[in-house]
Amino acid sequence: MVMELEAEKSLIQAESSDGPNSNSSDLVARVRKLLFRRMLVGIRDGRFFLGTFHCMDKQGNIILQDAVEYRSTRRSSTSPMEQRCLGLILIPSSCRSSCHVGCAIEEQLSLLKL
Repeated sequence: MVMELEAEKSLIQAESSDGPNSNSSDLVARVRKLLFRRMLVGIRDGRFFLGTFHCMDKQGNIILQDAVEYRSTRRSSTSPMEQRCLGLILIPSSCRSSCHVGCAIEEQLSLLKL
């Protein structure tokens, strides 16, 4: 199962421009719940990265550790995927098209609540 992170990204960006407030500790707590979970991040050129969520900065950039890159070798949907081990990578928020965290439905609901 997967959970979108785009809401956290936009909230963190909004908080960084507004300065500290009572909502910032809630946002940090939500992101901390995602630490060390397997995350699948898609970028605009069609590649995907699967790794362990390590951190996110105020700009929404994500660092994955033990990351593996997956990309299609051809344009057709039935083409095989190539994979490449990368290690520690930074994915800029400007390149990201999707972000999913693997967990059970119950965990998804607890991550959405604070």
